[in-house]
Amino acid sequence: MSDLMAGLHQPGDTVLHRLPVGAKVLGLALLSLAIVLVRDVRAAPVFLAVTLLLAALARVPLRSVWRAARGVLLVAVVASVFQWWWYGAEKAVETFLDLLSLGLAALALTATTSVNEMVDALSRWARPLRVLGVDPDRVALTVALTIGALPGTIAIARETRDAARARGLDRNPRAYLSPFVIRVVARAHESGDALQARGIGD
Repeated sequence: MSDLMAGLHQPGDTVLHRLPVGAKVLGLALLSLAIVLVRDVRAAPVFLAVTLLLAALARVPLRSVWRAARGVLLVAVVASVFQWWWYGAEKAVETFLDLLSLGLAALALTATTSVNEMVDALSRWARPLRVLGVDPDRVALTVALTIGALPGTIAIARETRDAARARGLDRNPRAYLSPFVIRVVARAHESGDALQARGIGD
């Protein structure tokens, strides 16, 4: 849970850790574009090897690599099945490897960049948008609140699921979804009230 909420951040002093946030985000964008735009099954293993190398350079623990890969794995399998059906085995393999590569590339960024660094960077990048009425501090606050809300939302989901199971209603979607949505909305209202009480506004 803590790994997920910290964006899988792993403190360290590697080359990737020392790079500025902007350089890492730009690198991730360029690599992701290359993975998406290069339509060749022979390139897919190369991209996967590059992203595995980035994860190794960032010294991401194998457990975290497996968690990230596992999160993408189901989506990759489903997408690959459809690609196999529509375009054949070669396209399916390319899609599967490309999705894994994209997940590992994102992991290399989040493992070497703390949430605070990312929020500060977003605030800086939003400053030129002041002329359009965008408040950089509000952008940073929104991102920070979103990240901060994830642990509570996941905890509510687990608690609601366990409560439904305890009542023997784990196969009834309404027994799980209804209380989950109600609790999440109530938590959002509480956060809004707390912000207004501190004079932060809507």
